[in-house]
Formats: sequence, structure tokens, C-alpha cells
Amino acid sequence: MTVAPIVSTQRTHRAPAGTVLIVEDQPAVARALMLLLDIHGIDAEVASSADDAVRAVGRGDIDVVLQDMNFTPGATSGDEGMALFRRLRQIDTAIPVVLLTAWTSLESAVQMVKEGAADYLAKPWNDEKLLTIVTALLESRRRDRERRGSRAALARSFDLRGIVYESAAMHRVVTLALQVAAADVPVLITGPNGAGKEKIAEIIQANSGRRKTAFVKVNAGALPDQLLESELFGAEAGAFTGSTRLRIGRFESANGGTLFLDEIGNLSPAGQAKLLRVLQNGEYERLGSSDTRRADVRLLCATNADLHDAVRRGAFRQDLLFRLNVIEIHVPALRDRKDDVLPLADAFLKKQPKRLSDEAKEALLAHNWPGNVRELDNRLQRALVTASGDVITPSDLGLGASAPVAINDEKQQIAELLRRFHGSVSQVAKSLGLSRQALYRKMERLGIVLERRPKE
Repeated sequence: MTVAPIVSTQRTHRAPAGTVLIVEDQPAVARALMLLLDIHGIDAEVASSADDAVRAVGRGDIDVVLQDMNFTPGATSGDEGMALFRRLRQIDTAIPVVLLTAWTSLESAVQMVKEGAADYLAKPWNDEKLLTIVTALLESRRRDRERRGSRAALARSFDLRGIVYESAAMHRVVTLALQVAAADVPVLITGPNGAGKEKIAEIIQANSGRRKTAFVKVNAGALPDQLLESELFGAEAGAFTGSTRLRIGRFESANGGTLFLDEIGNLSPAGQAKLLRVLQNGEYERLGSSDTRRADVRLLCATNADLHDAVRRGAFRQDLLFRLNVIEIHVPALRDRKDDVLPLADAFLKKQPKRLSDEAKEALLAHNWPGNVRELDNRLQRALVTASGDVITPSDLGLGASAPVAINDEKQQIAELLRRFHGSVSQVAKSLGLSRQALYRKMERLGIVLERRPKE
């Protein structure tokens, strides 16, 4: 039988708002924990069984769980505690769980920490350490509630275009996008491929004074240089070889509205000069024409390139960068906002008949996401096809034993994928959620040389 420690009566911790659920079947231990928390101004309640704990967490008003590892007299393995922990995480994937363990179930507690438990304490516990852990978790939970409340307030007041996030980093990005939406000035959105730059552009447009007008999107990275100018500014029939009819440019189509130009760093020098002119005075000409046209267009641009470095190399005009970079919004890579991974996955699978296993969730959180949100969507689509049952495993996601062995080493991962797909750049790009052009640029940056495939 575990003996509860003597409870300190000196108040040394400020009590954050929130409720602690004590899951303990021994009344004496439960009373000792209740008294300790009560003395320090922390609200708590007791559940004496796993089912009671599940019902309590299911109410949605529990902030931290302090649970024993065994609930049946004589049980010492910790299996009951592990089963309960997994049930609670299915109800609330973010709820902090602190484990109280005897030495006989220590191995199980360590495994549960690997699966996402907040911490564990050996019995008999140290009062000061327990209070430090619990107050820190309550404070963290309070900040999370404030962030969720703030996000809910934004959703009630603005059109967020269905964006899904939990991280503080993305909350700052969305808040800044909403702040600049009403200012009718160019915005440069930076960040890696697949991180969600286009979604931020949609939020700006949807909350701007031009929200009821045209919103035209152009992927400059998917167009060769010789077509970019005609795509943006239009071309008269016969302006170039193969041109047999009038082409209306995107600036003309977006007149009075917003033009989103993705991968702006790929614009040719001639295209940069014409774009600068439009930004300066709203004037441009179609290819093959000397007639000056005017466009009232708000420009939103996005790039995964370092345009300041491109200016130093002479690949991008400094005066154009000054015009584009009136306001810059940086969208962080998914690896730098891991709090968004599972919410994004849950949102994608919301109307699907399959769910993620605990091991799959762990694999998603461990992955480095070189392809960002686009790669996450791609892997989930793959899993919906390859999963044999209604539970998705790491191997269904391509993150099992056959996955790249060094997910933190981007160069090694791409090299492994090239070997797996026998040098097919298209298949590698698809598996990473990238365009071919983006993958080629990434390979060049990483110094990866594509071997010539022998003719069959």
C-alpha cells in the first residue's frame, strides 16, 4: 500500500485558473492530493475509476489530469493507467496528463511520456515538485484557452477562409494578415513551399475593401519566362510565334480587384520592369502593342526565395522589392509550428471513415515536413487509399520502416526518394507535396545532382 506524503501547508505557488482531475482509487491518497491542491488555491476533483475519469474529461472543463497508474487492488503493471491515458487523449488530444507511479510501473510511465504525457512523479511524491508541475501546466492551459478564445473571436468577426491552426506562430500571422487587409497596399508573403502562403493571401482578399471584386491567382513558378509577360499583361494576336489570338492578361482580368502572384522570384528581368511600372503608375502594354493601358489592382505576392539575396546577386530589382515589400508577412514552416500538425490532420480526416492510430500521430509529430502542409495533405490522401482497415498506421502514411531514415536531414531524404522512385522527379515532387520546379530549385540549393537514367 502506498503511503501519502505529509502535505505542506505553506502557500508557495500562485494558483492559475483551472481544474485538476485526480484519478486515484485509494481514498487516503486522493484526500492527500486534494488537500495539497486546496491549500494552494487549486481547484480539484477526484475520479476513483477510469470510467469516472473519462466522463469527467468528456465534460470539457478539466485542465490537467493527475492520474495513478493502477486502479485495481493488487495491480502493479501500469497497464490500466496506460489504457486510461490513451482513452483520455482520444477525447482531448491536448489535455496535459501527469502520472503518479510506483517503481513497478515506471517503465509504462516512461512509455506514456513518449506518447505525449506531460510528466510523471514517483510515489511518494515531492509536494514542491508536484505543485510546480501542476501550476505550470495550468498556466499553459490558460494561455491555450486565451489563444483559442482569441481565434474564435477572429472567426466571428472576420472571414478566415477555413484556415486551421493551433500554434501561436500562425495566430500571429493570421492576426497580421487581418490588420493589413484593409490597407490597399502591396503585401509580400514569404515562407517555404506548401506552408500556406496562398491561404494567407485569400484571408487578406476576403477581408479587404476589394472582397467583392475579382481575385485572380497566377503561379509564376509554373510558367516559363517567355509566357510570363503575356500571362500577366496580355498579348496581341501574332505578338510571338504561335500566337494566333488576343490574350487578355491577368492584370486586365483583375482590374478593380486583387492579383495574387505566387513565386514572384521567377519573374524575368523584362517582366520585373513591367511589373514595377504597373506598381508605380498603374500603366502597362500588351505584348505586341504600343497602346498604354491602366489597371487598378492590389498586388499580393508570395515567394519561397530570399529576394534580398536575389537583389545582391543581381537577379531581382531592388526598386521592385521596395515596392512589393511595403508589408511583409512570413509564414513559418510546419516543422516550426508542430502544434498545427494534428489539428490539420484531424480537419482533413473529419469527414473520412478512417482515423489515425496513436503511433501514426506520433509519427506525424516526429516528421520534419520538408513539404509542409502540402506534404501533410498528400500523405493523408495516400493513407486513405493504402490503409486496409479504418485505422491509419505510420506505414500507411509512408512514415514507417520504409520511409526515409533521416527525416531531419532534407538532403538525405530527397536522395532516398530519388532512389526509391528510380530518379523520377515527378514522383518525388508529388510525395513531398512540391511542384517539379520547386523540387529542382531545392535540389540545386542542396547540391543534389540528378544522375542520368540509362536508356532502356
